[in-house]
Formats: sequence, structure tokens, C-alpha cells
Amino acid sequence: MTPEFPPPYVPLAELDRALSDTGFALLDPVSVSRWLAATPPEWRELQQAWDDLPPDEYLKDGGRYRKRRHGCFVVDGERVDFVPHRAHWQPVEYNALHGGMQRWFQPLLPQTLALPLWQRLLVRLGEAASALRGAQPWYTEAHTFRIDTAGGIGRPTPEGAHRDGVDLVAVFLVARQGIKGGESRVFEAHGPRGQRFTLQEPWSLLLLDDQRVIHETTPIQPAVPGAYGWRDTLVVTCRAGGFPGDGSD
Repeated sequence: MTPEFPPPYVPLAELDRALSDTGFALLDPVSVSRWLAATPPEWRELQQAWDDLPPDEYLKDGGRYRKRRHGCFVVDGERVDFVPHRAHWQPVEYNALHGGMQRWFQPLLPQTLALPLWQRLLVRLGEAASALRGAQPWYTEAHTFRIDTAGGIGRPTPEGAHRDGVDLVAVFLVARQGIKGGESRVFEAHGPRGQRFTLQEPWSLLLLDDQRVIHETTPIQPAVPGAYGWRDTLVVTCRAGGFPGDGSD
């Protein structure tokens, strides 16, 4: 059995320093709730967004293990502006498997976007990006993911270890059910050091300086052979200057 390494959480007060010093930072669920001023009912309300995710129709490996929705925003200080639905695009330099494609995922649901917690979450991530790069508008993309084991194995990052071509990446673990695997791995983009750990606690958070580190998550399998399991995440990216593919690359 492969050992599981616990996440090296940092205190909330050290979030910005850890992200600046090492290129990544991990917060436990209690710290995330404090950071977002989130109550248990608000978390439960937000988690309903994972009950209605359509299949990802763009997987080039032929898999049917990923469901998702997608939305875009511009976050400027306390202001969050919703951007009309647009394609998700990445250059092949950052995503060799799915780069260069305009992927039109189904949009996030209006009831999700209307949640006060959703607004606060985007504002806080914009603040983290500004602490890292300086205050400015942040072109923000959000993805609600479910990776399941209906086909026996699910791949959270089928493209392998990668960068996203943005400034800040946030990965919230929303839920794990009936699975093993799903180890997170973070490596220096231009150095030898790396870290591995398994996110287990709902609403724990991994923040990544995408210009300094690469990341991946290992495949998941059912904890009981033949049983159905899944791993739910919320991935949010913040990028300065514009969305990927809009001429600012």
C-alpha cells in the first residue's frame, strides 16, 4: 500500500509569506473558513453545485471519468464582475494534451454565482494574487470538477505535471468518497525540490504560484474494487492582464 503524506498546512497568518517563499501554501479547513468568514450552512449550500455537473466532452484519452462546469470573472479589489460565458483555452506549452483547443464547458449555475460565499471566495483569492504580484484586476476562471471511478480509474490531471499559464492557482478539495489515490504533487518549475501529500479534509486549500511551480494529482481508484467513488474539487485561477487566448499571451 502506498503511504499517504499529510498536507504541510501553514497558519493562516503565514499564508502570504509561505506562498511567496516556497511557491505554494496549504490551509486546513478551519483556516479556510476563517479566511472566508464561511459558516457550515454556507459550505453545504455551495457544495450543492457538485450535484449537477455534466460530462467533460473534450477528454482526448477517451475517458468518461470527469464532469465539470466553468465560469469567468474579473476580480478587482472587492468588486467581482461576471464575464459572459466563454471558452476555456490553454496554450500547448502548458497543456500538451488539451492545449490549443477552445473548450466550451457548460457554465456554472446562476444559483452558485449568487451565493455570498462565492463572491467572498473570489475576492479573497484576488487578494492573495495581489499580495503575490501587486494589486490589479484579476482575470479569474473557476472550474467545478468531479473525477469518478465509474470506469475503474479516474485521472484528475490527465495532462500530467503542468503549469496553467496563470499567476495563482487555487485547488479546494470539496469531497472524497470511496477512493484511494489522488495524491497532490508540487515541484519547483526550475529546481529539484518537490512535495507530495494527500488532501483528505473537505474544504482544505492548496494555493500555487503558477510561475514558480508545476503540479499534478495522481489517478484515483475505488477503495473497494468495482465500487463507485469520486473526488470533487474547485479549481480557481487568477491571471494578470487578460484571459489566456484573448491576445494577452
